[in-house]
Amino acid sequence: MLLSLINKLKNYKMTEKKKFFIIIAVFLGCYFIPIELFSFKGAFFESLALVKWYARKHVLLCLVPAFFIAGAVSVFISQASVIKYFGAKANKFLAYSVASVSGAILAVCSCTVLPLFSGIYKRGAGIGPATAFLYSGPAINVLAIIMTARVLGWELGIARALGAILFSVIIGLLMHLIFLKEEKARISAGDLNFGDVKEERPLWKTAIYFFFMIGILVFANWGKPQTGDTSLWFSIFKYKWMITALFIIPLFFVIFRWFQKNELKDWSLASWTFAKQIMPLLLAGVFVAGFLLGRPGEEGFIPSSFVENLVGGNSLFSNLFASIFGAFMYFATLTEVPILQGLIGAGMGKGPALALLLAGPALSLPNMLVIRSVIGTRKTIVYVCLVVVMATMSGILFGNFIN
Repeated sequence: MLLSLINKLKNYKMTEKKKFFIIIAVFLGCYFIPIELFSFKGAFFESLALVKWYARKHVLLCLVPAFFIAGAVSVFISQASVIKYFGAKANKFLAYSVASVSGAILAVCSCTVLPLFSGIYKRGAGIGPATAFLYSGPAINVLAIIMTARVLGWELGIARALGAILFSVIIGLLMHLIFLKEEKARISAGDLNFGDVKEERPLWKTAIYFFFMIGILVFANWGKPQTGDTSLWFSIFKYKWMITALFIIPLFFVIFRWFQKNELKDWSLASWTFAKQIMPLLLAGVFVAGFLLGRPGEEGFIPSSFVENLVGGNSLFSNLFASIFGAFMYFATLTEVPILQGLIGAGMGKGPALALLLAGPALSLPNMLVIRSVIGTRKTIVYVCLVVVMATMSGILFGNFIN
């Protein structure tokens, strides 16, 4: 019987074998699932709770506007324009300067930046400027940096700001150099040729259109300051829906006056393409991250006490662990500050704290899954390793400087 089954498997295509082994693996996982363990029950609840929280807090206000912006980039921004400013042959100083400070404008999390990254990369951006943008989008958040300085100390705030800007440029340049041959092959093979795009309207109209959409993305997601004072940030938070409306109303006017029906249809289809590519991977990644690490302030399968015991001092191991932990855990915008406040209070060193700040907001497990679908496994592994290694080195240097 067994020999007969083996012979039949040899005659099947490789895809059918994979399906068979996947079914076996899923069955064994269901058969041996340790539901009797309390930690497993809590972790499973945390994974569902994190997915629910993510769906409520980030899908409608963060991802949906980001999908529409990414769709607009692919439809209304000509390939020639993207290649001119972000392409492999573009002016390096201009490309990396723009990409490295984009986070100061966007203020997005590691998942919201993904549709925007996918849009410019598929439109022709070089791997260097595209990954510089990918890192800087969530890392260089002005409000998060100010909160870091006010809550965790000005030393960490300044180190985070300088480190994030330098990281985006260095990572982008290294990605460009490492994959230089592939970038040249990508150009020569015509992978960047998506057809000529005729400009249907003046550049200033397109700029206004994107200005309104980015304004909606930024102000609709404006986080509440932790201090609760009467600063500018708190005032913007208090009136954020009124400010958002000031962007929504003229956006509708622009859409219906400046765009044709066929353009709006293409825009919707492009946005939907990004949504169906990215959303399943994000939700699956959030589920796994919640199961392993829990929500902020809650326990996952890996106990928080285990993490706290590993990030004390300023050793190579503690900084490396903090970088890897931050890279896989999902941090919504601004949540990393109170989390680190608790970890520092539990004995976390300042060096590992910076390492987590530089790796955490820019990466997450859901983020990695989507990046892999855009640029492939090898480039994703190199990108993640660069972030982790540089965050670890920065943490060690900063910890020694503080001490």
